[in-house]
Amino acid sequence: MVKLHVSERLACRVLGQHRSTQRKQPMGRADEAALTADIVELATQYGRYGYRRITALLHPAGWAVNVKRIERIWRREGLKVPRRQPKKRRLWLSDGSCVRLRPEHPNHVWSYDFVEDLTHNSRRFRMLNVIDELTRECLAIRIYRRLRSTDFIDVLSDLFILRGVPEYVRSDSGPEFVAKTVRDCHPSAQKSQIFSTNPDQSASRGASSRISRAAG
Repeated sequence: MVKLHVSERLACRVLGQHRSTQRKQPMGRADEAALTADIVELATQYGRYGYRRITALLHPAGWAVNVKRIERIWRREGLKVPRRQPKKRRLWLSDGSCVRLRPEHPNHVWSYDFVEDLTHNSRRFRMLNVIDELTRECLAIRIYRRLRSTDFIDVLSDLFILRGVPEYVRSDSGPEFVAKTVRDCHPSAQKSQIFSTNPDQSASRGASSRISRAAG
């Protein structure tokens, strides 16, 4: 082996290497593996805790570490606090008398609702929305200055011809949408169980309310 009296900078330039390749590789701390194992164990046990709370739990266990070191290990191991899952809405009314039906296939449950707004000249208008609760497909949107139960019957009649008769039709219990009127006025509606929900129970209202809010 021949030793050349040249600088490290020149030798690295000739060899095409970065100067950092000639540095001593960090060995790491002796307790790194044990600390990492404890962090992963605590993160598994307390799934909603972040690295700051995990640091607080490590101190009583005898670890003299700061939050920056824990954060570095936390990110290196790919740990993170999972997002909160939305709470499931209840399927019954306060008196337990009604269970909200879950759609099981397309054309099983339809929902209809309306939204009210003003035009640029301050004239009021209403928009009727009908959707399939399973597929979230908007089946119909109709805009009227005045909205009555007969207007909905016309929309429902067109949908029965195009889509067939659903097993259930869900609505709120507003004066414009009276289930008995719809059943009496349209023969095809006899095949479908058209019912209303209590407007005070937001968990039981039709999914079309979301389209109404977005459209408004």
